[in-house]
Amino acid sequence: MLTRPETTTKAGERPFNNLLRRLSDSDYALLTPHLMQDEAKPGDLLYNPGDDVEIVYFPCGPGLVSYMVANEDGRDVETVLIGREGAVGGIVSQGYLPAYTRIIVKFGGPFVRLSVGKLEAAKMKSASLRNIIARYADCMLAQIFQATACNAIHSIEQRTAKWIISAMERTNGDNVVQLTHEQLATMLGVGRSYTSRVIQAFKAEGVLETRRGSMLIRNREALRIRACLCNESVKNHSEEVLRGVYPTKEARNR
Repeated sequence: MLTRPETTTKAGERPFNNLLRRLSDSDYALLTPHLMQDEAKPGDLLYNPGDDVEIVYFPCGPGLVSYMVANEDGRDVETVLIGREGAVGGIVSQGYLPAYTRIIVKFGGPFVRLSVGKLEAAKMKSASLRNIIARYADCMLAQIFQATACNAIHSIEQRTAKWIISAMERTNGDNVVQLTHEQLATMLGVGRSYTSRVIQAFKAEGVLETRRGSMLIRNREALRIRACLCNESVKNHSEEVLRGVYPTKEARNR
């Protein structure tokens, strides 16, 4: 990642991250002197298991990050997907704890970074900021719980449709998802042949088209019908706990 000062954002305008935009003016003022902007590329590694977590990353706009848990057979399975609704790396922990999972950039774009130490200092000064972070931790935990259930009981077709919808909703809401069959298989923890069959079926049904390294969604409603309800459950809980974090249709069109 290349780091540059936060002044690349227009004066008075907050980064395009819903969690940062959810903060009160006074809480945001505690953080803004310490925010730095980065530009991330797909595949950038933010943390490996065991790394000291010293930086919080806030995906902005199209940026998307995945928490990947390694298995003994060498495959990684995705457990949490974070876009502009949240943050990764030390956002909910206390101090410089070691990372448990690999945290990888899936979709590149602008990110905002903040030292964990600066975040902890700001939390000590503001009860409302501590409350927001605690609520966000609850939303992340809900996603982990739901992902565990989803991986256990839902079909590859349902999980594929859910993941594509999740990716669109957590970024700019574009109909193009920068994802290959191989990457999708890795995130679902299955062989490439399984996801290829699902994608071919979606193509035959007019749900999507594949392009080099990406997918173009032709029929969102058809994709939603094929998805499980796990993403909706997480969204509904997050809206109840931390209203305004998930992108609305109006926000995606800005």
